[in-house]
Amino acid sequence: MLSLCKQKRKSLVSQFCECVRVLLGTDMVAAAREHVEEIRRKKFSIGGEQNPLTEDLHQAVKNLSAELYAKDVHFLMELIQNAEDNDYLEGVDPSLEFVITSEDITNTGALATLLIFNNEKGFSSKNIDSICSVGRSTKKGNRKRGYIGEKGIGFKSVFLFDKVKPVKQQLSNVHPEVLLFLSKIKQLSVREHNNDPRLNTVSAIAITSETELVVRKNIDAESYTIHLSADEKGKEFEGECRYFMWRQKFPVRQENKVERRMEVEELVITLAFPFEERLHREMSSPGIYAFLPTEMFTNFPFIIQADFLLASSRETILLDNKWNQGILDCVPSAFINAFVSLVKNSENAPVSSLASMFRFIPIDSSSYQMLNVVKESIKSKLLEENILPSESYTQQRIFHKPHEVGRLMPAFWTILEKAREQKVNLFHLSSHGKYILSSSFDRAEYDYILNFLGVELVNNEWYAKCIQSSKLVEGVSEDVYLELLLFFADNWKSKFDSTDMKYIQLIKYVDLYGDVSLCSIYESVHFNRDRAVFLSRHPNHISWLIDWNKEFKCSANYFFWPKSTQEAIQFFSKRETVLEWLRDHVNVGAMSVYEYAVHLNNYLNSCQKLAIAFVHFLYHSLQKSFLSHQEVGDLCDSMPLVDNYGNLQRHRTRVLVPANGSKWVGLIGSNPWTNEGYVELAEDYLLPGYFAGEYASGERLLEFLKTHVVASDIPYISPPNAAIPTVSSPLTKQNAFLLLDWIRNLKRREIYIPEKFLKCIKEGSWLKITTSGRPGYRPPSHSFMLSSSLGKILQNGSVLVDIPLLDLSFYGDELNEYKEELKKLGVMSEYGEACEFIGKHLMSFTEYSTLSSDQVLSVLNFIRFLREKFLPQDEFINSIKDKRWIRTCCGDRSPVEAVLFDEEWKTASQISSIPFIDLDYFGEEILSFREELKSLGVVIGFSDCYKLVVDHLKSPLSSTLTAEAILLILECMRRLGSSNKLVQALRGVKCFKTNLGYKPPGECFLFDPQWVCILQVFEGFALIDHDFHGSCIFSYRNELKQTGVKVDFEEAVKEFSDKFKLEASFMTKEIVLSFLSCHRQLKDSPFMFPPDLEKNIRDLKWLQTRCGDKRSPRDCILFGPDWHSVLPITIDLPFLDDSDNYYGKDIHLYKEELKSMGVVVEFKDGVKFVAAGLHFPLDTAQITDENVFSLLQCIRVLIQGVNYSFPDPFLKQNSRKWLKTTKGYRPPEKCLLFDPRWGSYLERTDGPFIDVDFYGSNITLYKDELKAIGVTLDVEDGCSLIARHLEFHVQFPTIVRIYTYLSLCNWENDSDLTKGIWIPYGNKKGEWVSPCECVLHDKDGLFSSQLKVLDKYYEKNLLNFFSRAFHVKRNPSVSDYCKLWEVWESSGRRLSHDDCLKFWGYILKHWGEKTEKTITEKLVKLPVASGSGAVLLFNKHDVFIADDLQLKDLFERFSAQSLFVWYPQPSKPSLPQMKLFDIYRKIGVRTISESVEKEESQTVDVAQLNQVNPKENLITKYLVTLILGFLANPVMKMEAERRHEIIRGLLNTTFLEIVEPITVNYSLSLSSGEIVNARASRMICWDRESSKFFIQKFNRSRGYENQIEYATYFSEAISEGVLWENCDHIGALSELIKLAFLLEFNGKAVRFLMKSKNLQIYLEDEEFIASVFPSYWLDIYHGLLNVSVSFIFLVCFLVFLSYKALAND
Repeated sequence: MLSLCKQKRKSLVSQFCECVRVLLGTDMVAAAREHVEEIRRKKFSIGGEQNPLTEDLHQAVKNLSAELYAKDVHFLMELIQNAEDNDYLEGVDPSLEFVITSEDITNTGALATLLIFNNEKGFSSKNIDSICSVGRSTKKGNRKRGYIGEKGIGFKSVFLFDKVKPVKQQLSNVHPEVLLFLSKIKQLSVREHNNDPRLNTVSAIAITSETELVVRKNIDAESYTIHLSADEKGKEFEGECRYFMWRQKFPVRQENKVERRMEVEELVITLAFPFEERLHREMSSPGIYAFLPTEMFTNFPFIIQADFLLASSRETILLDNKWNQGILDCVPSAFINAFVSLVKNSENAPVSSLASMFRFIPIDSSSYQMLNVVKESIKSKLLEENILPSESYTQQRIFHKPHEVGRLMPAFWTILEKAREQKVNLFHLSSHGKYILSSSFDRAEYDYILNFLGVELVNNEWYAKCIQSSKLVEGVSEDVYLELLLFFADNWKSKFDSTDMKYIQLIKYVDLYGDVSLCSIYESVHFNRDRAVFLSRHPNHISWLIDWNKEFKCSANYFFWPKSTQEAIQFFSKRETVLEWLRDHVNVGAMSVYEYAVHLNNYLNSCQKLAIAFVHFLYHSLQKSFLSHQEVGDLCDSMPLVDNYGNLQRHRTRVLVPANGSKWVGLIGSNPWTNEGYVELAEDYLLPGYFAGEYASGERLLEFLKTHVVASDIPYISPPNAAIPTVSSPLTKQNAFLLLDWIRNLKRREIYIPEKFLKCIKEGSWLKITTSGRPGYRPPSHSFMLSSSLGKILQNGSVLVDIPLLDLSFYGDELNEYKEELKKLGVMSEYGEACEFIGKHLMSFTEYSTLSSDQVLSVLNFIRFLREKFLPQDEFINSIKDKRWIRTCCGDRSPVEAVLFDEEWKTASQISSIPFIDLDYFGEEILSFREELKSLGVVIGFSDCYKLVVDHLKSPLSSTLTAEAILLILECMRRLGSSNKLVQALRGVKCFKTNLGYKPPGECFLFDPQWVCILQVFEGFALIDHDFHGSCIFSYRNELKQTGVKVDFEEAVKEFSDKFKLEASFMTKEIVLSFLSCHRQLKDSPFMFPPDLEKNIRDLKWLQTRCGDKRSPRDCILFGPDWHSVLPITIDLPFLDDSDNYYGKDIHLYKEELKSMGVVVEFKDGVKFVAAGLHFPLDTAQITDENVFSLLQCIRVLIQGVNYSFPDPFLKQNSRKWLKTTKGYRPPEKCLLFDPRWGSYLERTDGPFIDVDFYGSNITLYKDELKAIGVTLDVEDGCSLIARHLEFHVQFPTIVRIYTYLSLCNWENDSDLTKGIWIPYGNKKGEWVSPCECVLHDKDGLFSSQLKVLDKYYEKNLLNFFSRAFHVKRNPSVSDYCKLWEVWESSGRRLSHDDCLKFWGYILKHWGEKTEKTITEKLVKLPVASGSGAVLLFNKHDVFIADDLQLKDLFERFSAQSLFVWYPQPSKPSLPQMKLFDIYRKIGVRTISESVEKEESQTVDVAQLNQVNPKENLITKYLVTLILGFLANPVMKMEAERRHEIIRGLLNTTFLEIVEPITVNYSLSLSSGEIVNARASRMICWDRESSKFFIQKFNRSRGYENQIEYATYFSEAISEGVLWENCDHIGALSELIKLAFLLEFNGKAVRFLMKSKNLQIYLEDEEFIASVFPSYWLDIYHGLLNVSVSFIFLVCFLVFLSYKALAND
């Protein structure tokens, strides 16, 4: 029960104990009450003797709590935490309730009372002791038991609050998720109780937490569901939310352990995933919990709970704490496990229900950088998990990685769904390179998640493969088919235009045989290249198209869509879209005049006449309304134009009208747009034409081109970015106005004017002007267009400058209409511009000459003229006032620099060279222009112009200055405050009269009577004569001081100091002793030596030393007995010469004075001299430990100074070998000090450790001193020294120990430190090898003789060290493998198949551009398999890839040498044969087929052979049909005439039957010049040159082997003869002919074979075949007879009519 009171409270501790007493209750047993009373009495002095520490404790706790808890209501979280940590009786449901009431239950005058109800067991005596203490929580070290408190100060925060409003506000803001991660408290409620409920202001709430029983446990994780409900008063519905909880354990890594969690061995991370909207009470929802909510909002869609280390305020976690970092490092793994469990373990859940789970993925960035790292880690892990479901059309759910899944466009999903309803098989949907994302997930609402996971649309080629592998075109209804076409129409340009979709059988058409067939878009486009569509959109267009078709000599054939498709498209909602796509991209659709024009336009690429005729065609079609203006415009944009060179141009930026009669020629003369892509039309367009019965004149045609091709002329054309030569000279009036019209037009159209074009117009002298009645031509930027009155005024007023006015008498009043254009070009029209022009033009004269007196007076007269005319003068004055054009006594000056002389300037002229206007030059007349001169800035009258006097001060000043001049100088200084210039001018000038004559200021003094004592020491001071200068000289004391006159005592002392500085080195014994006596006398007087004099006394060398020279006091030592100990290791210490020959013993009488001057009189103050005079003996063995300790003692004193650094002599001596180590004498920087920490890694003999046996253990007392002189103390810093001595060791255990130490210290090698890596041959033998000769692993076991494989010698923990420190390669590189191969090449050894497999397997695994380049350059020989089973290496130019097995078998029989590259048999997964062959090809190995040369032996006697008719059983009409279909393929690009010519060549060949086969010789040329020959027999041979075909008689009864052999030779011979010009396609045609041969060239079989290969013949081919084989049409008719009985009857009827007609004839 806590009271909230405004009045001043009692002490914190007293009230706390009172609260505890109240909490315990009055019915507490006597022992408990006595325990509390004892605490009150002994600890807090309540009821007993006052403890003086009580008030201190009270203030400490108060301040600590206030600082730790930023908010004064933090106690609520502390109370909830304490309730969670309480113990509860078995069977009790732990609950917590806060009730605040306005009643003063405690009778303390409180405004309100807060009641806390918790059904716990109660306090123990230890609990009471704990809450009465600070930092003695009973929960410390009990994290395993579930305690979440530990600091021992949290409960004290309840004593910080005394405000009702904040407490009520905090109670109202209790977050409904506060119970989410509490294991005990299951119910929490907050309410306010008042007698009048209307006074309640706390938002009441009751929160309940229930855990469902379904718990899934793994080895280290468990999952369960928590149901939170929050019943908030005033809300209609109860807030509820289910949370999927994932709790996982992780081992604590060593690097993340901290003292406060040393007992914790496992991290427990709990993630909460809200299935519904989180309970929040319109408050921000925390993202991180440490059992209770923090104030950290992660912006993650899930909650993170763990045992975080918190700031003492519990408001944030410690982000820079390594324990918390360890927790955050584990969060991504916990999230992945939880998320995968959510997605995959939802048994029987449909795929559609899984999509909502993906909203738990953290996509948005957090304001905490460390949490963004967590987010990115989660993302990287998600990308490697199989979490996304694919569309399988089965009951099985299949998941994949995000990068393996692709999305489809929504429209295509609609088509697939309808296709599936129409029984189309879609099981292979995910068989085209990407798994297709489930349709329930592939929705726009999940775009942000899928984009985060990097899931992209399938590539555009996928759609082609999908259609190709399914019946999506043939198997669907016409409506779905049209939707499919609409899909491609909508996405063609953006997605499918450049894909293989154009090669997919997609377009329906009726073929020659009446069947509905399919063709690709590519084929359809090529159909229409030579054909036009028969269907016309408008019947009245047909004759028009025919006439022009004749004119263009471009006849066409037609194909049609199936009837059902044409009927369906009439009612299709997107009919126009599909037809437009078919027309524009497939060339299918009804033909209109516009489409015909588009079709024709594509072929106008070479003929000029056709291009001209095409323009006439468009012109007449437009006149007859067969084409709209829009259509004509579209056609004109792409049609070729004939330029002035007769070339056809399709690509252009703009179009120029023909030069003949154009305005641009008249203005410019030549074409400046040539390089800007402009096309200049040929003059042929100006000629009349008569085409297709229609006539058009050249004028009409040109107007047509101007309208529709935008053939332009000035002023409607954009200017070129080039200079126009014609504007550099006068333009005619007509051209001038044409140019201005051009500029106006450009301005109206807001067209950018190029810089070069605009510049040449602005700077060209083409505008006619008049200057005082004289005509001329000027650039626009030098011309004026003023009103006539103003122009006359200015020209009359300015007698020096003529204003170039535009000649209106030449151009007329029309020019006034072009003011804006002229202004754009730079023509000036304002009065101010004219004045500025006059001024600038006038000032231009001053650049090469001086204005005459008359000219200057004219300028002044012009200013007077403007003033009298009441015209503004500013522009003119501003343009000339800063220029130098007025003659002065100091040369030409600008007006603002000039002065007009009068009597006021007389004294000033003595000391200053003021630029007075030269009256001798200008005469007295210039004095009448005072007003004009003043307006220009000329100084008139003195008027306190002290600064002007100083600015023009004479240099040097005269030494005979009058007293008035001196006083003026001092007055200038006073007026200007300070003037360095005046001081500098007076310096050295003997201008002041003194008692010693004229002296410069620096030698003068203004005496004071108090100085007399010091003047008795030094004489010769000069005093200023005030009788001469007047008594007023004393009023300028400050100014005199600035000039250097000594006016103060301090300055006099400074002079004394200077005197001392000059004579210090010459001071005799007597002077020194006298000065010391004087110093003693003045010490207690008010006239003390100033610091600078004291510094001179300390710094100057005026004291004699035993070294025979003079030193400054601070560099001297007054000898004493303490100095004996360091004399053996020092030289030349500067002791004062106290011998009888110099100062004697009397010098010791002035010890205090000498000390005050800086002389060292104590040993501890002179250690710096030891450092400077350090000098070790040559024999360092003479240095005793006592000497070393004395030196270390000096060093101890030295290093206590701030930022002390040792002098160079000390460093030089210190670098000598004077410290004794276990490895001999070493300089300190190469020594180590051994201590127990080193013993954890090394032994004392492992490196140069200081010899403790010699120095004793006391040496360790000087660690700081040893470190200061370079000795290494820290284990981490000794790596380099230990590494330097590594090479002196040969014992392998020692070397391993040292390597282990270096590894633990993360040492990185310096090439200067170590020789390399030790390769042992036993414990005491081995060798040092370079790291580049080593490798960590050799998994293939190939490099035992080339490289040192370190995993054979060292443990795994050192291998990473060698990689990091010595940069040893982990595995052999491609370069190493190539070097190994070179060794194999040079050794001549036979390789095993296993070695080859490992080598080439590695090359394949690391294949890339770099690897290809390396092995191409390095490998000279390649492997071939020998008969002995081994692998030999031959020159790569002498081995071949066996791409033709027949040739391979042939050469293996005839050649004793192995010719073919090795490959693994059987093929290995690690080295597939085809991939190895691909590598061979890329590095230069030839294939046998491309390398062999073939020669056929023609030894037969043609006269003795029988000639056979090929048409009987060899060259059948279906063989010809097949060949023509292959040649008509668009890929072959072969015209019909050429196809027929090839067939004629075949048919005209003489076929001769041979009895014996023909011998064919094959040869291979090797790099050595050797030729390998082989020989084979051929049944068939075609000698194309002699047109003879030799063939053995074919006997089908001899079996399949003979048939396939015969078919092979026959097909090869035919293909080679037909395609001798297109060798690349011989193989494809040969395979087709071979298959047709085996089918005996059956007509139906050949037709099916052609259709399966997308081959067909055209009408002209059919006519050709019919002319060669008359029975061809009959076969066609026979085929058609099978169509239907009705068609047979029709044929019979037609035959009957034919016979009847013959009979009548």
